[in-house]
Amino acid sequence: MNQQDRRSIDTLLGIMATLRDPEKGCPWDREQDFGSIAPYTIEEAYEVADAIDRDDLGELRDELGDLLFQVVFHAQMASELGAFDFADVVQAISEKMLRRHPHIFGTEQALTADDQRIAWENLKADERATGSDTSAIAGIGQALPALSRASKLGKRAARVGFDWPDIDGVIAKMREELDELKVARGSGEAAAVEEEIGDLLFTAANLARHHRIDPEHALRAANRKFERRFRAVEALLNQTDSGWTGKSPEELDQLWQTIKAGERKG
Repeated sequence: MNQQDRRSIDTLLGIMATLRDPEKGCPWDREQDFGSIAPYTIEEAYEVADAIDRDDLGELRDELGDLLFQVVFHAQMASELGAFDFADVVQAISEKMLRRHPHIFGTEQALTADDQRIAWENLKADERATGSDTSAIAGIGQALPALSRASKLGKRAARVGFDWPDIDGVIAKMREELDELKVARGSGEAAAVEEEIGDLLFTAANLARHHRIDPEHALRAANRKFERRFRAVEALLNQTDSGWTGKSPEELDQLWQTIKAGERKG
């Protein structure tokens, strides 16, 4: 197989068909189904996002390949069932993109980016209206990360007027949820505490939405910042004989504040 062949989607489709072949295929690949592969699909999407966050284009190329393989895998299994194949997937997304961009591929006038976002949502709403579930919040994937799904739920609800009028309203709601969390903690009921923490996180996701910030992206950045600072504290402690042993919370916080101050100066 030459290099040009390896750049063809037909080659990848052929590899996948061989892996699933009942006689000469890979035993692991043959025994998979949609449910068993779905977690890998989600994992690969996360790894794409991670490569983007790290601005690693070489890694992004590889992770996009892994994600494409997941699409090919699902399409192959569907083809074996006689449901659809990879070409049907390509056709479906091509038709959807043509349908949702009438200002590019049709006769409608050109739109600004904000106008296009509104038009896009209107077109999606029209498509949902033809389905069995006509709710304003229908079609938001259950498998989405919880913060992202909270933001999308809030966004959809806002389209029909169910939203806080401004950012101050969201902040007031967060204070309200914190007060309710304090009451729940006082009750000693773990289920009540969990519920109020969930409400607080839901409101935080919608605060990010009001600021046009992706809550998942913001939290990933916060995770990286915590990891960087924790490792820096760890490095300082490793320079001592006792390490973590015997350090009070106050001493550890002082080290943390030192690392923070150093980052600001840098």
